[in-house]
Amino acid sequence: CGKKTTENELDREWVRQVETQSETNTQADTDLKVTPSQGRRWITLSLAEQRAYVMRLLDALEVTDRDKRLKVARAILYLAQGVFAECDSDTDVIRWSRHNVFLLYDMGIFTALLELLSMEMDNNQACSSAVRKPAISLADSTELRVLLSVMYLMVETIRLQTEDDQPDWTTAREAFRTELGSPLYNGEPFALLLFTMVTKFCSMNAPHFPMKKVLLLLWKTVLFTMGGFEELQEMKVRGRERLSLPPLPEDSIKVVRSMRAASPPASAMELIEQQQQAKRGRRSRRPLVKQDSLDTYNERDPFKNDDEDDSEDADGNLESEVDPLDRDVIIQPPPPPPPLRPPTDRASLPKGLPWAPKVREKDIEHFLEISRNKFIGFTLGSDTETLVGLPRPIHESVKTLKQHKYVSIAEMQIKKEEELQQCPMTLVKVETLTPCCIYQIALLKLLLAAAPTSKAKTDSINILADVLPEEMPITVLQSMKLGIDVNRHKEIIVKAISALLLLLLKHFKLNHIYQFEIVSQHLVFANCIPLILKFFNQNIMSYISAKNSICVLDFPHCVVHEMPELTAESLEAGDSNQFCWRNLFSCINLLRILNKLTKWKHSRTMMLVVFKSAPILKRALKVKQAMMQLYVLKLLKIQTKYLGRQWRKSNMKTMSAIYQKVRHRLNDDWAYGNDIDARPWDFQAEECALRESIEKFNSRRYDKNQNGEFAPVDNCLQSVLGQRVELPDDFQYSYEMWLEREVFSQPIQWEGLLERN
Repeated sequence: CGKKTTENELDREWVRQVETQSETNTQADTDLKVTPSQGRRWITLSLAEQRAYVMRLLDALEVTDRDKRLKVARAILYLAQGVFAECDSDTDVIRWSRHNVFLLYDMGIFTALLELLSMEMDNNQACSSAVRKPAISLADSTELRVLLSVMYLMVETIRLQTEDDQPDWTTAREAFRTELGSPLYNGEPFALLLFTMVTKFCSMNAPHFPMKKVLLLLWKTVLFTMGGFEELQEMKVRGRERLSLPPLPEDSIKVVRSMRAASPPASAMELIEQQQQAKRGRRSRRPLVKQDSLDTYNERDPFKNDDEDDSEDADGNLESEVDPLDRDVIIQPPPPPPPLRPPTDRASLPKGLPWAPKVREKDIEHFLEISRNKFIGFTLGSDTETLVGLPRPIHESVKTLKQHKYVSIAEMQIKKEEELQQCPMTLVKVETLTPCCIYQIALLKLLLAAAPTSKAKTDSINILADVLPEEMPITVLQSMKLGIDVNRHKEIIVKAISALLLLLLKHFKLNHIYQFEIVSQHLVFANCIPLILKFFNQNIMSYISAKNSICVLDFPHCVVHEMPELTAESLEAGDSNQFCWRNLFSCINLLRILNKLTKWKHSRTMMLVVFKSAPILKRALKVKQAMMQLYVLKLLKIQTKYLGRQWRKSNMKTMSAIYQKVRHRLNDDWAYGNDIDARPWDFQAEECALRESIEKFNSRRYDKNQNGEFAPVDNCLQSVLGQRVELPDDFQYSYEMWLEREVFSQPIQWEGLLERN
């Protein structure tokens, strides 16, 4: 309760408790306990003896016998898991796991495992056998799961830095980061190899690939090599310094951490009406209330009546359900201190808004254009300095706007691209490109593979191939356990995909705005917006509070302590948490992706309106978590101007929450709908203009014939005739006919040639 959540905090808390549980400790992967030598234990060996034993394992990985290789790979997995058979506590397992992982990396185990992984990917016999099988199970991906488990443990363990790390571990971490991000694996980075596995699985050419493990390893690899949200913030600060831009007004991560979940106001008249409705047992019309009464806070039931006036909400049954989590909100803030004033004076205004306001250059130009037309009768274009003829209040307004003016890195990049297009021969590109661009096609296929589909189950991609056992359960207890595992399996896939998409979008945008725009446009064209809305069009409270985990089976608890007998009652009870961090993390990521796709894009904002997202998003506000509420309110704010006056009047509590939590854009007409940029006939032109700018950027940066329009012409006859011309294959069979038809049979008019010369 009262825990402040960010992406990184969620990641640190879940990484060992969520992903490693049952990720690496399946019965097939943990049933082998290694004894280095007769009568000795691994934890009693010296470092030299441990290195010698790992070297023997490394040599044994090169045998041709498949079963022997699998046995050795499982032995390596046991070491990476912390030799749990020789440990007495969870702490010992984690400590020995870190020690062994760094030892394995130092001995070159990761490179050897990568070769085996590439060999398994290219195993056409296994792929064709899996395609022909009517049902795929865990047995079809045993080798892949063992390899991916070891590689995941190595990437995640080395990625995380702890206080007791040895000096050589820090050096190994940086070397491993560089190695994963470099094109050392068949000329391409390791992440691209994993993307290839994803695309191969999505094309149904390798349905036996364990997608959950692949996606988790891919996410952690991108997170390790390119950096997470905190590293992105630091990169953004350095980027602004290089462009001589003023520093950021605040650290967004720190601001979100300090925010509390919104408690929207409710008036006394509404509370009385709710009681009367409960007594009468029927719905009555809510009377209008004064704006002043909306400042009274009520911590008990934040968004109870927000959806009563939504005629668009077709899922009324979800709103009418009585969920205990609606009464006791998900993540409650600390109880407020006792009032220092009499109860009649409890109404108070917030001390300050969480975000500093921002103004774009376009907003200042628009404000001056209106002011000049009104007071002097003509405009000066994009001139924001000349204020002659304008009254003093306009001068003060312009001064205030310029004080809060914010120029983003994206705006500077767009301006630079416009200059390059106007003067392509005088300016030289100086930006460096990251490997992000090569992930675009795989990213789209990943989205299609993970998206909800309305096709029949026989035609859809089977994402449960690495969770279903070879023999289906025969008892009720086994069926319940499998059901929990399947649900958890799907949740982890959603978590990995959402985190990966968001991370790549943020890196694309920081690297270059047009790289971000091309990926965003492809995602929009692939129906990403309705897919995310479909995800949220469910009982989101139940999804957040889902308990699809079995605590006694969590690793390393399940292998260190004696496992109690599982019963149907213990499985139904689940864990003691009121909410699922994994699902909350996924919801926040999807909301952030939706915000990135629609921000400053009026055509995409209209898609939110067309798909009736307002009631769907308002139901998500019932989850009382500050970060999730912030991104929901942002999505509601950008479409408020299109929803009409009646919607705004009926949802004043939501409007008040937007005012309190979302950043203010001075001169933004979001609450009234008078924005001239919201003209519907400009939507198509907006996307077309963006597409044109993207194509110019791509042709100038990535075309093989760069600047072909400005390439010098070779006028030397000898050099032109000496160039090797690539001719089609069929030319050698028909060139004699071509000479006869086009050259020899055509009379040459020598007089005409002489006259021309």
